[in-house]
Amino acid sequence: MEQYVITISRQFGSMGRSIAKELSTILGIEFMDRDIVEATAKRMGLPVSVISDEEESMKSYFFRRQYPLGMGLSSLKDEIFYTQKNIIRDFAANGSCIIVGRCADYILEDLPNHLNVYIYAPDEARLKNCVENLQMDPQTAKKMMRDVDAARNRYHKAYIPGWQNVFDHKDLMIDSSRFGIDGTAKILADIVKNQWGD
Repeated sequence: MEQYVITISRQFGSMGRSIAKELSTILGIEFMDRDIVEATAKRMGLPVSVISDEEESMKSYFFRRQYPLGMGLSSLKDEIFYTQKNIIRDFAANGSCIIVGRCADYILEDLPNHLNVYIYAPDEARLKNCVENLQMDPQTAKKMMRDVDAARNRYHKAYIPGWQNVFDHKDLMIDSSRFGIDGTAKILADIVKNQWGD
């Protein structure tokens, strides 16, 4: 089988991470999600909590204390992005893999064998997933759906030249509520096997 990479972007509550995990099991390849945050923290010598949410942490006491005069907030955010970019490229160079989020579709667009997937679901299905699978109360879930998706859009717009919407750099979009976690992962696995052989 040829070496390939699958990138997964997703709406909050569409179960994209769970689908990526199941897909990695079916295909027998590694997937990277939170590992990116942990690896970035290690390379930059910063706490994981700081890296995990740049939007929020940029305003934190930690940054005001660590960088009172030196590194500006925007340049620090850029350093985080470029560190993550290098981690993603290093990971993809090691073999077939799945990478969730972090503009991986754009970062790896020069690789010959890539499948860029966007996973979404109707709001009612995402709300149900948040409440039942992620154990969130409905009000918090609704706020997270709105805020996290908006933050992801801002992130893409900041780092992908000419980015307009979630369709950019995507090969496939799939409604996870139609097929469930296992069904969506199986569909994606079949596409990969058909494309690059098993």
